[in-house]
Amino acid sequence: MSRREEYETRTQALLEPIAREYGVSVYDVEYVKEGADYHLCAYIDKPEGVNIQDCENVSRALSDALDREDFIADAYVLEVSSPGLGRALKKEKHLQAAMGREVEIKLYKPVDKCREFAGVLEGVDKDSITILEGETARTFRRTDVAQVRLAIDF
Repeated sequence: MSRREEYETRTQALLEPIAREYGVSVYDVEYVKEGADYHLCAYIDKPEGVNIQDCENVSRALSDALDREDFIADAYVLEVSSPGLGRALKKEKHLQAAMGREVEIKLYKPVDKCREFAGVLEGVDKDSITILEGETARTFRRTDVAQVRLAIDF
């Protein structure tokens, strides 16, 4: 397990009971380097959407828990927020929850001279993701998919 994975896993374990206490769920945890700084990002969610008070409550409690455990060697910025409307669908549970919804898919390499596709998420298995573009089903190998996000419809 890499250091990043260890930090994310341990943070998620600390975050789960805090999230339950405040009536939210954990969507994702990321430990990323942006420029010279490290960021520990905790994304929380609830059916009606999170508000600033939810983020503040969880942030304070998580910060205290992280200070007690003190397992992250680097200085970092803690961020607690909603995953947003155009949230990334990285985990299997995210993809399953998005079935039947409009998504945007970005590929590593072009297919039919395109790297970006949009459609209704129709199917997901360990090897592929299928969307429906109008009447046309289009299946992509998971290894070719760089990113899947919920589509934002304005």
